[in-house]
Amino acid sequence: MNIIEITSLAHPGVEVFGALTEAQLRNRLEPDKGIFIAESPKVISVALDAGYQPLALLCERRHIEGDAAAIIARAGDIPVYTGGRELLASLTGYTLTRGVLCAMRRPLPRPVDEVCRKARRVVVIDGVVDTTNIGAIFRSAAALGIDGVLLTPNSCDPLNRRAVRVSMGSVFLVPWTWLEAPLRSLHDLGFRTAAMALTDNSVSIDDPRLAAEPRLAIVMGTEGDGLPCETIAEADYVVRIPMSHGVDSLNVAAASAVAFWQLRARES
Repeated sequence: MNIIEITSLAHPGVEVFGALTEAQLRNRLEPDKGIFIAESPKVISVALDAGYQPLALLCERRHIEGDAAAIIARAGDIPVYTGGRELLASLTGYTLTRGVLCAMRRPLPRPVDEVCRKARRVVVIDGVVDTTNIGAIFRSAAALGIDGVLLTPNSCDPLNRRAVRVSMGSVFLVPWTWLEAPLRSLHDLGFRTAAMALTDNSVSIDDPRLAAEPRLAIVMGTEGDGLPCETIAEADYVVRIPMSHGVDSLNVAAASAVAFWQLRARES
């Protein structure tokens, strides 16, 4: 157990937990050196179970033999930086959830065809930038039978610290990657596309044709403006969730949960 007591925010090695921005952690210029931060013993445990590589832990002193003990035992001989609550809060900018953070190696992006190879249902997240919504979408995807997640480059990073926390570690359970190509490129992988949008020609989410599709990509748009017109025009289906009381739409996280359940792949 490599416990390192820190008394200063300038201690070498702790900068990853507070001084570096999300963009610096991501390290786009050298993706193989990218890092992300997982927070709370439960979320860190899910990441370790999924094979993610821990690099360092930051832990309140009182949790070393408490909430963080099992994580420390599993993480191997990596630095475990520790100190009092006030010092660590001044480093990170917030009080640690159950007293532990883990810096982990960011995996290299997977090829789209690898994520989609055995998938029957995937979600395409197009331009969603709110970290809470990204985390919630991943949690619903893991729970409701989505086999893979594809994100457009203008979407929020799923390994953002808050997105990871809101997802309760579900970002580690569902394969995901970035979709650089146009939506129609999914046709080459055998998918039909269903854009969630309100238009004059949209079909209800319970249309039996949707459930019958062997491979379906469900396309979710931004929190405010929804999907771009060109994305809607490219889709094989435009799909709406019927509403009551004059409500025109749901938050993208809530809409995704409804869509994932209704459009899930059925057994033959």
